[in-house]
Parts: sequence; structure tokens; C-alpha cells
Amino acid sequence: MNPTKQCQQRQQALAPLSRRSSQVKPWDMLIIGGGITGAGIAREAARRGLDVLLVEQKDFAWGTSSRSSKMVHGGLRYIASGDYKTTLLSVRERERMLSEANGLVNEMHYVMPHYKGKFPPPWIFNTLLRVYDGLAGKRYSKYFKKDAFLSLNPNIKQEKFLGASQFSDAVTDDSRLVMRVLNEATHDGAHAINYLKAESLITNEQGLVIGATLIDTASDSKDNSHIYDVHAKVVVSATGAWADTLRMQASTQTEQSFHKQIRPSRGSHLVISQERLPIEQAYTFLHPVDKRAIFVFPWENRTVLGTTDLDHPTLDDSEVGITNEEVDYLLAATNNLFNTVSLSRDDIISSWAGVRPLISEGGDGKRVSPSKEKRDHSVWLDNNLVTVSGGKLTTFRLIALDVLGKCQEVLELDKSVIQNQTINGDQVFSNTAPTNPKFKTLPKPLQQRLQGFYGLQLDDLLELAHEDDLAYVTDSNTIWAEIRFATRCEQVIHLDDLLLRRTRLGLILPHGAMTPMISDKLRQICQQELGWNEQKWQQEVQRYEHLWQRYYHLPAA
Repeated sequence: MNPTKQCQQRQQALAPLSRRSSQVKPWDMLIIGGGITGAGIAREAARRGLDVLLVEQKDFAWGTSSRSSKMVHGGLRYIASGDYKTTLLSVRERERMLSEANGLVNEMHYVMPHYKGKFPPPWIFNTLLRVYDGLAGKRYSKYFKKDAFLSLNPNIKQEKFLGASQFSDAVTDDSRLVMRVLNEATHDGAHAINYLKAESLITNEQGLVIGATLIDTASDSKDNSHIYDVHAKVVVSATGAWADTLRMQASTQTEQSFHKQIRPSRGSHLVISQERLPIEQAYTFLHPVDKRAIFVFPWENRTVLGTTDLDHPTLDDSEVGITNEEVDYLLAATNNLFNTVSLSRDDIISSWAGVRPLISEGGDGKRVSPSKEKRDHSVWLDNNLVTVSGGKLTTFRLIALDVLGKCQEVLELDKSVIQNQTINGDQVFSNTAPTNPKFKTLPKPLQQRLQGFYGLQLDDLLELAHEDDLAYVTDSNTIWAEIRFATRCEQVIHLDDLLLRRTRLGLILPHGAMTPMISDKLRQICQQELGWNEQKWQQEVQRYEHLWQRYYHLPAA
């Protein structure tokens, strides 16, 4: 069974770097960073006919874009601060994604319980919700009186309970969102390669950035065949919380005088079973200690508790994990609201932690708390290096358009190419009905999910599927065909790529999905599709289990 044009192994993706001299024919755009921001830029640039190369030093979505709170939201809290523009733009993008990527981005109800003497009182919160609905052009919100709500939500604290307000936002699988947008970009001609690190920038005699030296960190080669000097008309750094690193290289300032703009903020989450805390909608409430907003929400047949918001130490290239203080913080908040449940560390299936790239408003001595920093994005131009950081998952398309506008100052192209914001109907996601006959044999919810997750690639996925691959992996929403497709077509290098990002089995199944029944079939698929022998499989298992235990389960008590 031969891979189609949209089903490429990583070696095929590397081929253009080996056979073309990018100095003779430079790329139009080199994008450094394979999260949602970089993917969005690649999508918008490629659809406008630009010759685009995107590289990621780790795995696609390895950083913040696989570790978010999974929420595609409009930013309700911005209304309270008077920032209607940010909320309006976010709400419009949320509605766009619900329409274009149904099955990947899905509506989720949120409820805010109200208690006597506690902020916010119902009348204030429901006033905000009416404005929020007005910006969306739809009526989502409603108010539940005390008895009606408690009859459906018996586990929450009842003392001094007044009622609850309901509103709507959306939820997604953030890592799969990145892969879907990248697929749209590659369909329009972009090239995307993971585990290709931008080691240093290339500059000309005038000090202008004209490319980057890339190192293939997945290569076992001992010579220089894994090093590529790639030239481009414009280089875009979409590295999120790591953005200051390349900006410092491009700047004419010394390291001592360079003013860092990025304030890394860690957000951590806990995953527990639905049996321990069964919920059908998200709950948002204020932590009893510091009054920060906390969410408890259903995701992938599990219940998620999140998030924290703490300044993170200086970043390096290693993983980020939850701390014991954060575990206690999230359990305390959840047990305070759901006071009949009594969750403990023994109930935790997994955890994840990510670092948000906040744009700092002031110096170290004048900083507000991370929760009060704005979530706006910023774009800088330093000697032909365009850097973007900050912003929200919801507005990745708008961020990409702002970046293209800044690139216009460097690229010698007709301005109308970049400024045209209605190209190809302005849709981010292409939607065509799958033709493979296996599709009609699937349950309707699975059909919707697969169409949202894979879009134009769904026929390829079904074509590759073996007879028993259409079964679910235990009680997850994932089918085995997705694992086979990822190993064949989505540049899987390590086992954690497969279990933590291409699928989320490592987050929702006990022991990171490394139970005998599951791991036996995983091994079989990896050996068939990736060519791993037994020694390679055991190396990957050992690597994955160490990583999962340290960063995706619980820290030592």
C-alpha cells in the first residue's frame, strides 16, 4: 500500500533540503516553530502561493500547543476589563472554527455556580453573559435556579448555593488541531519537518537575517549530512515562550542590554476518571484561596482539573511537569466545590504542564500576577527576523495574518498577495466528504470526530486501516486506525510523539497506556509501520516510561 501525496514519511519530507540549494533558490519563508502559531502562518502563507518551509526542533505541538487547557474560547473575562475588541475577534474565530472544524472543535457548556456573599453575584455575571452572547450573535446563556440545578448536579457544595449561570464556548484536542492546520498547509505546497532544530541564524554582510542553520536531531549520522544551511527571503520565529532566544541573536544589542519581552507562565492540569467525578459540562469557579478562575471539564471520556498560573523559571529544551504544590492546589479547589467527592492523589490518571508565552507589561519589580497579564500577541521585526509570541489558541488565524503583514516589509512581493484576507473563501479548514466505503460502517459520532481530526487525509487513514483497526482502543475515543496512520504518515520519531501528541492515550489511560493488552498491539503496529525491531521498541518503551513517570504523572510526594 503506497503512501499518497498527503501521506509522507519524514525522510520524504527531508528530501527537498538535500536536493535543492536554498542559497541559489531561497525559500520565500522559513518558519521556526511547529505549534499552532507556526502552523497557522504556514497555512496562510502557502495558500497565497509562497514557498514555505516550517521546522520544529522537537515534535509538532511539543511545546505549549499540546499542553493548553484545550479551550477555544472568546475571552469572557476581557469584557469585564473593557476590552471588547479582543473578545469580539475571539468570539468570531470561535464561531468560525465550530462551523469549519466540527468534530475537532466542539461546543461545550460551562456553568458558574453562585453562592451567597461570594463573587461574582448572579446579576453581574449574567449581564456579562448577555454582552458575550451579543458579540457572538447567538443566545447561549441561561440561568438555573437552585433546586433545578442541584437535582442535576448533586455533588456540588449546597450550603449558601443560589443558582448557576450557563454559557457556551468550545473545546478541542490542541495537538490534533496543529496537525490538521499543518495538513492544510502541506496540501497547498508547504513543507513541514519535525526534529529539525534552528541552531543559529544566517546573516549577510549588512547583518540582516537571510536564513538559519538547521540540525536534524533525529539523525544518527556522524558526518555533516544532517546539517542544513537554509536560506529564505524572510525568517519567522514562532517559538512561543522561547521567542527571546532567536530575537537576541538577530538583535544588535548585547545580551546584557537586550530587553526580554517574554514572561513564561506555567499552567498545569490533572486528569481523573469520569467515574470519580462524572460531569457533562465544564464548571468554572474561583479558587477559595487566591480567587483565580479554575475549570473542571470533560475531555476524551475523562475529567480534567485546571489550571494553575505561575511564573516559570528560565526555559531550556527539557520537558515541563507539575509540582506537588500545584497538585494540592487543584485538588483543594475541586474538593471545595465538589465537597462530596473527596478526590486524592490516588485518583489521578495523569497530568500535563505547559508554559504560556505572556508578553510582560513591566519590569521584574513592577509585575502584576501572571493571571492579570494580557493575552494579546505581539509581532517584532529585527534585522529581517520576524518574531511573534503571545496570543490565544482561538485567534491563531488572526495572528498569522498579522505576521504576514509584518513579513510584507521584508518580502519583495505584490502587497495584494499578503493583504488579501479573503483568499480561497477565507476558510482555514477544507471539508470534502470521504469516499472510502469503510466510512459508512462507522458510528455517526466517530464519523464526525474523524472528519474533524483528519479532513482531507481521512480517505488515506481508512485506506491504510487493517480489518481490526476500526475498533476503539479500550474506552477511549481513539481507534487503532489512527495509530497506524500516525506511524505511517505523521512523522512519528518517538513513542511519546505517538501517545502524547498524535493520540492522547498516554494522558487518558492508566500507566500512560503501557498495559500489556495495549502495548502488545502498539508494538506490532510500530514494527510494521516504522520498522522498529525488538531492541528499538524496548529502547522507546524505556524512554517513554521514564518521561511519562517524571513529567506526565505525579512528582514524588
